[in-house]
Amino acid sequence: MDLYMMNCELLATCSALGYLEGDTYHKEPDCLESVKDLIRYLRHEDETRDVRQQLGAAQILQSDLLPILIQHRQDKPLFDAVIRLMVNLTQPALLCFGSVPKEPSVRHHFLQVLGYLQAYKEAFASEKAFAVLSETLYELLQLGWEERQEEDNMLIERILLLVRNILHVPADLDQEKRIDDDASVHDRLLWAVHLSGLDDLILFLASSSAEQQWSLHVLEIISLMFRDQNPEQLAGAGQGRLAQERNMDVTQLEVLRQREMAEKKTRALQRGNRHSRFGGSYIVQGLKSIGERDLIFHKGLHNLQNYSSDLGKQPRRLPKRRQAAKELSIQRRSALNVRLFLRDFCSEFLENCYNRLMGAVKDHLLREKAQQHDETYYMWALAFFMAFNRAASFRPGLVSETLSVRAFHFIEQNLTNYYEMMLTDRKEAASWARRMHLALKAYQELLATVNEMDMSPDESVRESSRIIKNNIFYVMEYRELFLTLFRKFDERCQPRSFLRDLVETTHLFLKMLERFCRSRGNLVVQNKRKKKKKKKKKAVDQAVASGSVFHSPEELEAMWPALAEQLQCCAQSPELNVESPVPFDAASEVPVEEQRTEAMVRIQDCLLASQAPQALALLRSAREVWPEGDVFGSPDISPEEEMQLLKQILSAPLPRQQGPAEGIGEEDEEDEEDEEELQVVQVSEKEFNFLDYLKRFACSTVVRAYVLLLRSYQQNSSHTNHCVVKMLHRLAHDLKMEALLFQLSLFCLFNRLLSDPAAGAYKELVTFAKFILGKFFALAAINQKAFVELLFWKNTAVVREMTEGYGSLDSGSSSRRAPMWSPEEEAQLRELYLAHKDVEGQDVVGVILEHLRSTPRTRKQVIHHLVRLGLADSVKDFQRKGTQIVLWTEDQELELQRLFEEFRDSDDVLGHIMKNITAKRSRARIVDKLLALGLVAKRQELYKKRKKKLAPSSLPNGEQSVKDFWQEDVEEEENLPEEESEEDEEKEEDLETEQTQGRSFVLTESLGQDLREEGFSAPLVWLQNCLLRVADDREEDGCSQAVPLVPLTEENEEAMENEQFRQLLHKLGIRPPTSGQETFWRIPAKLNPTQLRRMAGSLSQPKEAKEEKPQPELEPRVSGEQGPSEEHRAEALRALSLARKKKAGLVSSEEETADDKEQRRVAPKKRQLLDSDEDDEGGSKEPELGSPVIYKKKRFQIEDEDDD
Repeated sequence: MDLYMMNCELLATCSALGYLEGDTYHKEPDCLESVKDLIRYLRHEDETRDVRQQLGAAQILQSDLLPILIQHRQDKPLFDAVIRLMVNLTQPALLCFGSVPKEPSVRHHFLQVLGYLQAYKEAFASEKAFAVLSETLYELLQLGWEERQEEDNMLIERILLLVRNILHVPADLDQEKRIDDDASVHDRLLWAVHLSGLDDLILFLASSSAEQQWSLHVLEIISLMFRDQNPEQLAGAGQGRLAQERNMDVTQLEVLRQREMAEKKTRALQRGNRHSRFGGSYIVQGLKSIGERDLIFHKGLHNLQNYSSDLGKQPRRLPKRRQAAKELSIQRRSALNVRLFLRDFCSEFLENCYNRLMGAVKDHLLREKAQQHDETYYMWALAFFMAFNRAASFRPGLVSETLSVRAFHFIEQNLTNYYEMMLTDRKEAASWARRMHLALKAYQELLATVNEMDMSPDESVRESSRIIKNNIFYVMEYRELFLTLFRKFDERCQPRSFLRDLVETTHLFLKMLERFCRSRGNLVVQNKRKKKKKKKKKAVDQAVASGSVFHSPEELEAMWPALAEQLQCCAQSPELNVESPVPFDAASEVPVEEQRTEAMVRIQDCLLASQAPQALALLRSAREVWPEGDVFGSPDISPEEEMQLLKQILSAPLPRQQGPAEGIGEEDEEDEEDEEELQVVQVSEKEFNFLDYLKRFACSTVVRAYVLLLRSYQQNSSHTNHCVVKMLHRLAHDLKMEALLFQLSLFCLFNRLLSDPAAGAYKELVTFAKFILGKFFALAAINQKAFVELLFWKNTAVVREMTEGYGSLDSGSSSRRAPMWSPEEEAQLRELYLAHKDVEGQDVVGVILEHLRSTPRTRKQVIHHLVRLGLADSVKDFQRKGTQIVLWTEDQELELQRLFEEFRDSDDVLGHIMKNITAKRSRARIVDKLLALGLVAKRQELYKKRKKKLAPSSLPNGEQSVKDFWQEDVEEEENLPEEESEEDEEKEEDLETEQTQGRSFVLTESLGQDLREEGFSAPLVWLQNCLLRVADDREEDGCSQAVPLVPLTEENEEAMENEQFRQLLHKLGIRPPTSGQETFWRIPAKLNPTQLRRMAGSLSQPKEAKEEKPQPELEPRVSGEQGPSEEHRAEALRALSLARKKKAGLVSSEEETADDKEQRRVAPKKRQLLDSDEDDEGGSKEPELGSPVIYKKKRFQIEDEDDD
């Protein structure tokens, strides 16, 4: 259809509306029906919006609909129909087409519709049309809710939508070409709204609690009214020009004057335009042309400084997808009368409507009563009106609804959501970036308002600001927000104005945070870390996936008698009634020789399913397939041995594979969900360090964004340039990372700045540029490679290598980075692997690790390097496999009996058997077999016997011998329950660890004595207090985390830099700071309170040494003598003996009463040592020389506070 030729049906319908004679419109009798027909035609238009375009070309709204609206308002059905038609005709072009079309043909239709909408907007810029709408709306609002009908509510909504549609039409800048202080179409429309009194009705709707259903419509209309306005300029309208504005104008005029004078001077120095045929040609030495020869210059020497190799070249066309985003929002200054009206509107809105309207809109958004993306109007209103309040007369009470931590949280959530959607929805990335810009402006205004509250003379306002800042700075998400936005800044989607607001907001946040840290002294903040939690009960999950369920040994024992009856009936006849099964899968990729384990699992499954005949048939078939090794029994096995073999298979923990591939495929989504759930967020607290937080900004992505904004320093405001320079100065001066800014593109910008005739207006920029250039040339005198480094953006590691020397990073972080493999080590690795790879039953990697003595390597490093050298195909080739030997042969049982008889009198029977047995098995399997063979009656007989040396203080009357005490201890251990004995055996390694630590504490005491002689007594006392304080905290809280050692005095700082003091920290087990991430040494989380107190005790000045000086004969210590650091352990070991006696019934009533008193005395603690009065007395005595010492283990009692 030709859109320029109107459809005959549409033409006839429009002709039936009526005609305009002078200023009077005469409607036709079928006017109402014609309006309804036009609504029907619009409902069925095609994707090009042909009906809408034809009606716009015919100017139906200007010539017919507006006169009907103004002159025939009394005809209510016609008035309602015209309002419906006008709402449809004026709806935004984006709603008609869904989005801005990319195809040229469809985009042409989009622009046509947009042009007709702009004509509609100009036609509505009259007081008469808005007067009719205002009067109608006023009459409808006069009706009470009980008198108002559904049609009345519909008409109210349509009037609001019509006003919204008209205000939403964008301005045609090419047609209007308006300057500031001139009345544009939008200004004339706003003035018509003001004259008609519609603005008062909008304020009434915003302030009335009975009209909350129109809150979102009202907020949208208000946002469109102030679309092009600047809140700071609007607040100062009518008050004369401020001094700051005058100074800015003077500065701009001075910059323009200096540039004009420089251009005049340049033109005066140039030669005349007349060309000289005898100008000559010149050879520029040192500047190569296309070939190897020097460049030949054919122009005058005065033009040589402007020479560039790019002259005459065709500029490279930048693809559209890589072009920078365009600025869409343009601010302009309206006519003075319009600005005064808008200023009064803002003041009245803040006084009477803001808090109530914003609360109602927030409630609609949280309850999801609003449409999609309606929160953008909320964020715009928050930013605009809070800025107006701050610029006009700052009164925090007027914006109290949005001045809270909840408002920060709401804005941060939406900002993060827009950021994530911009990264995922690439087609609509520009739209998400605009929404993110709105959220950032709201966040910036919240921070600016809180900062303004700090300077308020009212103490309560300053206290409210302090509370808000305390909450904001504590939460990690608010601190990490700016880093995330900088790292993902994309100039293809986000315009330059977004980067400007981001830089200014970051500057304000850092300034507030730095001032807050200085006023507080120390700030504790929240720290979150995601940690993957390992899946529990993995074996049970695998069993369920393969169709079996875990059974306890008691359940298997209860199941066996029923199976034994079935097997006795079946074992009598050599031929079973069941069909002989095939024990292997011929179609499987696994070789038949390796399917023995699967066959054994099938036998076990049959037994668990109470299918004894099938299990027996499968066992006999497997015996025929795999006769070697007698794994399934010998060919002449007896029925009794066959039943015993099946019983062992039933109770054996066989390795099971995962379920079939189909099941895995069906449960992929569930597994992914499980993995996501296993990521646990650990929340902790730490002391905040401002410089550590500032180091997070020291990366190339952040610096690149700042340099990008600095390129337009001539168009930037002075505040924007100050924010950029301040951040770069923080990185270069405060963090000593000036090498981070050694980049060629930045130096080119500095060159352009220094050669700018108006450089005097940018004194701060010039000073900073000279500072960076001076640092660079100072470094270049030492490091000649600095000129090459100019070509690349750098991170902190490269900066450190540039300044400290190349290779310093490897030596400084050797603990974190795996050492490199030398050619000799690779040759040794290759030789060891080829020599041991074919040995069966041997761990190749373990053997290699034993022979690699040059550099300590981990198993993972060796495996990965074998794969990298091509000696192995995959890492999976070296996975540790458990033994597949499940059944015991007759020879193996005889060997086990022989080894038991040989080592039954030794201290560790089970350990010697595991070392000497041929077929390696687990400890549990050997214990079960010894019990089954009847060699031992119970498990306690196999526990390792620990001989103990006795101190006289621990023996009654000093008469009990070592042998008697050892025998008594063994009897007590046999009388203890099984679980407690196993716990004692597991704690045996802790005693050995403590003995090792005791030896290290001796070295610590000597180091501490040397440090005291050097004058470090005060730092040692500080370190001792830190250890004791951390021990008390861990004992009270029950949880532990790494605690930093923060030196607050100069004396402590000097000690932390002393090499001998650091050696002492290493001996104590205190962890050094991680390179690039931490600043302070940290007390590890693995140290328990007891160890920390012992460490602190080793730092104290030994009194015993002073007492022993006059007795030199006592200085040589006997091996059995207890040192001062071992007295506490000896007391704990004696407490263990008393606890065992008590449980065995060997403690007298006096001892038990004394022990109860001791327990009640320390009852509030969760974990404590059991000591008796008798032990305290014994522990206070000095041990005699040469007397044996008891080394027992610590026994802890877990008490509950509720038991009291």
